[in-house]
Amino acid sequence: MAKYITARELRQHWVNQHEIALLDVREEGPYSKSHPLFALSVPVSEIEKKLPSLVPRFTAPIVVYDDGEGYVDRATTRILALGYRDVAILEGGLSGYALVGEVYRDVNVPSKAFGELVESINHTPSLSARDINDMLEGEGDVVVLDARRFEEYNTMSIPHGRSCPGGELLYRFFEAVPSPETTVIVNCAGRTRSIVGTQSLINSGIPNKVVALRNGTIGWTLEGLELETQKTERIPRPSSEASKRARQYAHSWANRVGVPFVDGDQLTRFAAELDYRTLYLLDVRDPEEYALGHPAGFSNAPGGQLVQATDEWVGVRGSRIVLYDTDGVRARMTASWLLQLGWDAYVFEDQVPVPDGLSLSKVPPWNPSKAGAITINDLQTLTGAILIDLARSPSYRKGHIPGAWFVSGPEIARDLGTIDGDGPIVLTSPDGEVAAMNIDEARSSVSREVYYLAGGTKAWVTAGHTLETEPRWLSQPIDVYKRPYEGTSNARKDMQGYLDWEYGLIAQLANDGVACFHVVRDSRGEIGELN
Repeated sequence: MAKYITARELRQHWVNQHEIALLDVREEGPYSKSHPLFALSVPVSEIEKKLPSLVPRFTAPIVVYDDGEGYVDRATTRILALGYRDVAILEGGLSGYALVGEVYRDVNVPSKAFGELVESINHTPSLSARDINDMLEGEGDVVVLDARRFEEYNTMSIPHGRSCPGGELLYRFFEAVPSPETTVIVNCAGRTRSIVGTQSLINSGIPNKVVALRNGTIGWTLEGLELETQKTERIPRPSSEASKRARQYAHSWANRVGVPFVDGDQLTRFAAELDYRTLYLLDVRDPEEYALGHPAGFSNAPGGQLVQATDEWVGVRGSRIVLYDTDGVRARMTASWLLQLGWDAYVFEDQVPVPDGLSLSKVPPWNPSKAGAITINDLQTLTGAILIDLARSPSYRKGHIPGAWFVSGPEIARDLGTIDGDGPIVLTSPDGEVAAMNIDEARSSVSREVYYLAGGTKAWVTAGHTLETEPRWLSQPIDVYKRPYEGTSNARKDMQGYLDWEYGLIAQLANDGVACFHVVRDSRGEIGELN
């Protein structure tokens, strides 16, 4: 049975760096407007899908909250049903928390606030879009490294940019920039990844001049400059010589920060302590390398994205993190940032094998019940059936089974009751999983028959059927926050508002007092000097 915890007690866990996971069980839209610093977005309708990887230990303390919508009782019931044992409800919800702590807008806030702190303390060099455009048009010795995920780079990028995601910057640097005289520009869509990427290279001690594109592609667009689209240029994997050089620089900076290392015996000891300490094993290499082979038990979390959006992989604040690579560069650089972000992060020694048979007991993934499942053929023979799609609204807009209504998962009980008629209701979702997760909630809210489509919308397409794009909104589409730094159709006021918000994050951090961030300054001597 769930208990209650006060906001002050919750915040004391963060200050003392004790383990705790805070779940906002509303949709991402309301979450993005206001939430505590370390809150995770886990909508009540997706708990079984999202929670096991974010909180892999049954006994980890979990706190849930909403803002008066009435989701928390349903959320705690579902969390306890998964087998979690230490679940509490935040007393007073979001409104109660706001009386004693700062609330933040947007997503991935800890990393973004940290990026602003890094720039403020280190005076990370940057240039305006106009200045960089002049440099590029002047055809000087300049290289542009785009620190975002390849998919974002491919959507839109500045001229001359090449894809080199943030965790790969130092690892691939000497393959991209063989001359110490070359000026290097690091860019992202907004601010964080360009700041952290630029500072990573500066911290490493490389001899080149490195600057960030101030405000990223948002700044470029606001200056009226043109972006390029559908580019595919990537910095290749480094030669053995280039990799060796990068390792020297990574080793120097890791020593400066005090990055701790573990071997097979220590990792085995960590695994033996899973009853009282949460452990995340993360392979920070490029996803393509990870797919070719990786140690058992390690999940893929590309280093740059892990620093940018730690809350998408690691849900328990105060937990342990062990990073893995094969080159001695990417894990060191990633760990150096996670330590400064207040995480208990380690690097697995890259010259030793990961031990076999680690005892890595994790929350098992949720498996849907077969009760209530119907096939495509069954659906087509149902008379008077109403199809309800629990997909994310952007996915629903792109295409859904003809006639399907969009419903917000957390509001399924409220909104199904507004449907006229007495025919059966059939739930679907992209792969059928979220539909299956919510069939009991749907059945308890209406007196009519309720089924879910096995395999979901994907099964419908696989069977050769077409989709439609005409929307039918049974719920308001508040499930997804439209990020003003992604894509090419953002309003100027939204982009400028986002930048203004980022600039104010340091003041919020200072007023909040729970971050436990510590930015390390370089005191090793002149730029380019190695220890």
